[in-house]
Amino acid sequence: MGSSVADADTRAGGVGPLLRHWRERAGLSQLELALRADSSARHISFVETGRTRPSREMVLRLAEHLDVPVRERNALLVAAGYAPHYPETPLDAPSLAPLRGGLERMLAAYEPYPALVVDGRYRVVAANRGLAALLEGVAGHLLQAPPNAMRITLHPDGLAPRIRNFLEWREHLLEQMQRQLALLRSQPLRELYEEVAGYPLPAGGTERRGTEGPFALPLVIEHQGRVLSFFSTMATFNTPMDVTVSELAIETFVPADPETAALLPEVVGRDSR
Repeated sequence: MGSSVADADTRAGGVGPLLRHWRERAGLSQLELALRADSSARHISFVETGRTRPSREMVLRLAEHLDVPVRERNALLVAAGYAPHYPETPLDAPSLAPLRGGLERMLAAYEPYPALVVDGRYRVVAANRGLAALLEGVAGHLLQAPPNAMRITLHPDGLAPRIRNFLEWREHLLEQMQRQLALLRSQPLRELYEEVAGYPLPAGGTERRGTEGPFALPLVIEHQGRVLSFFSTMATFNTPMDVTVSELAIETFVPADPETAALLPEVVGRDSR
């Protein structure tokens, strides 16, 4: 997802400040981290202050216990003077063909419910017919490759005019991006956030604050004169061993009411013809 937390200034200080950053972010003391990583508080202190250079294995072990994102684990290794451990394979590479096939089968099986896969910059890399049906009316310039889920949702020429609870949904998406930025400090993601946060509200956007669901915020959207309501879920891969795979996210939309569940087969079937 672009540049990592280990920018030029941070790399100049070595791996110690980076590890301290991740430890403090995790809310752990040096002793707590040492106990988890089978080390000592003294050794952790020496690493963080630059008095000791950790081994490659120690960097990876600490990163695992601190739940550091895969891309940032590579950054830690580089800052410590080692080569990156995790490859970053293009999604269209032959070696990832089984992964792509599995995602496509999963998305198809989820129909008629909408589902899509995005990368770390919210570029849509795959989607099913349920999602495509909802994009009717979205301006062509937003659908040009590679389409971006945030732009499609928040741009006045995208889904924004049809989202009944636009203010809540916009706030939810921007907060989601802010959480990622606090974790990754990615310049491309920062630029995307500033772009979509600066979009003008659609007509009536300042007034479209809806009612929240009983247990989760729904996406309430108009489609061809009907109102559809969805809860969304986001899933990622467990223990990814590749940077590209680690940043893929599968978003699925679950009908939030019986009316939406009943309408979807008709909507997707009609729009797919």
